Formats: sequence, structure tokens, C-alpha cells
Amino acid sequence: MGKGTNFIGQPLLTQLLKFFDKDKILRMSRKAGGERYVKSFDGWHHLVVMLYAVLMRFDSLREITASTLAEARKLNHLGITTMPRRSTLSDANARRPEAFFEAVYRDLLASNRHLLSADSRNGSMPPWLANLLIMDSTTIPLFSNLIFKGVGRNPKTGKKKGGIKVHKIIRAAEGVASDIKFTSAATHDSFMFVPEEFNKGELLAIDRAYIDYEKLEKLTQRGVVYVTKMKKGLKYEVISDVMYMDAKNGMAYRIQEVEFTKKKSKKKDGDADEAKDTPQGKEASRDAKDGEEIITHRARIITYPDVKKSKGKGGKEVVKGKMVSLLTNDFTMKAEDIIAIYKKRWEIETLFRQIKQNFPLRYFYGESANAIKIQIWVTLIANLLLTLMQRSLKRTWSFSGLATMVRILLMCYVDYRLFFENPEKEWQEILIATAEAPPEMELKFE
Repeated sequence: MGKGTNFIGQPLLTQLLKFFDKDKILRMSRKAGGERYVKSFDGWHHLVVMLYAVLMRFDSLREITASTLAEARKLNHLGITTMPRRSTLSDANARRPEAFFEAVYRDLLASNRHLLSADSRNGSMPPWLANLLIMDSTTIPLFSNLIFKGVGRNPKTGKKKGGIKVHKIIRAAEGVASDIKFTSAATHDSFMFVPEEFNKGELLAIDRAYIDYEKLEKLTQRGVVYVTKMKKGLKYEVISDVMYMDAKNGMAYRIQEVEFTKKKSKKKDGDADEAKDTPQGKEASRDAKDGEEIITHRARIITYPDVKKSKGKGGKEVVKGKMVSLLTNDFTMKAEDIIAIYKKRWEIETLFRQIKQNFPLRYFYGESANAIKIQIWVTLIANLLLTLMQRSLKRTWSFSGLATMVRILLMCYVDYRLFFENPEKEWQEILIATAEAPPEMELKFE
């Protein structure tokens, strides 16, 4: 029987590893201090074995070591000359700095950013998409509350589980995380919200948990546009209020210009005196009480009906809707664009769900903070590799479907470009060959 038409002399994992430069990886590991007291299990070995484990969705060190021994001949072609034992891999996860894997992720993203970015010049993408950033966080539950503290009260019975919160900023045109930070689950989302880290001309879509008048005002002063959802119970002064109607004489949207006021305790000693000397400080001090500073922030509230249609019992169409209010510091963009920008925020929720559903983050390969962070960084690297693979294919694949096929074929000698463009081709050729085969000769005895 002949070889398949998709045969190639390298496993699928080898083809994915071509995105990396081995020498560069080892230099990164040495720079991060990951090669100290290392005999054979260097940064390259560590990265390849961890990628192999994450893509195969292994849940324990025992599964990893057993599988690497079974695939020893194929892994040897990847430059893996040492099959790690459980103790070796456990020690590497505890000792090699997670900063090394962070550097690998950032370098991989920077080297392939041109393959991810959507092009708004062809007219299919809105012009604001290239500058849109989306910020949010997700919590990954852990086995213990000792390393990263969880949220909520301590239970009366049993142990309280911990959690690590992953704060992310993604570029909407790319669809992958561009900035990542880790904290305990008990840390508030505002930890990631630092106005000084954003540049003029950028657009920021955020959750309402990030609303802080002082930080929002700093964004405005830096020339950064934000879009978020209104919180309930916010107090503000209405400057103008206009309602726009649609063709059916129903409400299209309502636009309000408002001003928020926040009282803040002044800084002590010399800082307070310096603040008084500025024009803004003098103006604020007229209205503020002793020991208080007034911060004002002007914004626009856009309220629109969010209508969703679904099928109910008997196939009847059911229409449900609610009023949604968005808050932004932009006064020039169309209301439709502001609404579209906020709806784009759900792209980061899709990314969170994509990572949690397709990679092993329920069980961790180590109990130290370093080992947990390493596994998350390798998961992000694997997610980026599959995203690059998905974007390079003409055939449309769901991420979940692609991740499943990669797991099945990871150590198979299949050219992924040929196979994933037309996975049914070989089966169709077999059916055609079977149909066209000459009839078997029959021996007749008289």
C-alpha cells in the first residue's frame, strides 16, 4: 500500500517548531538565568516538552514522561536527546524562571504580528479597528489558597481554593494577548488599568469594573478614547440630552453629555502645597472642603435598545430586548461606531473561553508559583501557534476543531498545509480508486 498524498518527512510538531529559532531560544534562557546548573535539560528541551504536553492536553507529569518515552524516536528528530523523568521536569518547572517563557511568547508575537493583523484598507474592516485595545481579566481556579489567594469567605468545611487572575490586553485586529500580568484572584481588575501605559490615538474597550473617574480623566488628558458600560447608581450632572428616532418612530439611541464629580483626599505636606499652586489646584480648592480635592470628568452616555431574536416553542420567533448604556469620552464618533467598539470587547471573552476549553488548565504540573505561571505561558504560546496556523489556512476551521485535529496528528508525518486545506481529499481518492478497480477474476470449474 502506497504512502498517503499528505505524507512528509517530519511530524506535525516539528513543523510547528519552525516558528522558533533554537539558538535564539537558548540565548533567551541564558539571559533569564535558566541555564545555571543545567546539565542536559536546557531551555529548548523544556520548551518542546511542555509544548508537547499542552498540545496533547496531558494532566500530569506521569502522562508526559510515559508519552515521551513512547515517542522517543520521533522526538529525537526534534533535537530532544534526553527523555525527562518526572523529577527532572518537576525541578525544571520550579527552577527555570517563568520570565524565559514570557520572553519566548513576546518574541513569537513580535516576529509574526504581520500574519495576525487584519487590514482595514480593503474596506472590510472599520478604520478604528487597528487602534482598538481590549482589556479584561479571567480567573483560573487552583488547588490551594496558599500561593494565590482566592476570592470570597473561607468555607466552614473543607479548604478554600485559591486562584490566579490573568490580566490581558489584546489588540482587536490580532485576536491574541499582547500584554499579560498575573495576580492572585483577590486582586481587583484595576491593577492592570494604568493610564500612563496607553498612548495618544488608541481606543480602549473595557468592562465597567474599571470605572474610576480619576483614571478615566487621565486617559482623556492623554488623548486615549475609552468605551465601557455604565454602572448602576453612578451620580452625574446632565449637560445635554438628545434622543434620536428610527424610521419606525421608535428609539434608535439617546445621547447625553454628562459631568462626573469625585472628591479625593489631598496629598499630605509638600505635595498638597504644590497642588494648590497650579491653576487647576486653585480652581478646585475653591469648591472643595479642607483636605479634599474635586476631580471632574466630562463624558458621553449613549443608550440604545439591544434587541435579540430567537426561536421559541413551536418555531415562533421570540423578540427580547433591553436598554444598554455605554460611557465614552469621545464626542465626535458616531453612536453606531461606539456601539460597535463595545461589542468588539466580547472578543476577549471568546479568547478566554478558547484557552480554557482547549488546553489543560484544570490540573497543573507543579505546585509552585513559578510552575503555574510557566504552564500558563506555554498555554499562551500554544494558543498563539494554533492561531498562526489557523490564519495561514484558506479553509475555515473553528479553533476547537483545529486544536483537536492537531492533538490527534501531532506526532504523525503529515504536511499540515496540504492536509488541513482538504482533509477529505485522500479519502475521496481511495473511494474513486476502489470504484475504478477492475473486477476480480473468478475461477470456474466444469
